[in-house]
Amino acid sequence: MRFGYRRPSWKKRVAARTSWKRYVRHSLGFKAPRGYGWLTNPKKAAYNRVHNRTTRRTGCVIPLLVGAAGVVALAFLAHEALAR
Repeated sequence: MRFGYRRPSWKKRVAARTSWKRYVRHSLGFKAPRGYGWLTNPKKAAYNRVHNRTTRRTGCVIPLLVGAAGVVALAFLAHEALAR
């Protein structure tokens, strides 16, 4: 299990979209609705639930890198947008 920020991989993304298992499943119509992962693959569903709650998106780093000045600037911009 990895902790920390997510690093997207193009290789894994393409491999998942072009797998023969996915092709067969979709062509035969065996698609479970969203949220049915507990029925189709409970082990993977449990892993994904823990992973999604313990990692952060890559975009969350930007305010941390900018520092306190960036937080103040973001707050100011948000205040200006609400004032309009």
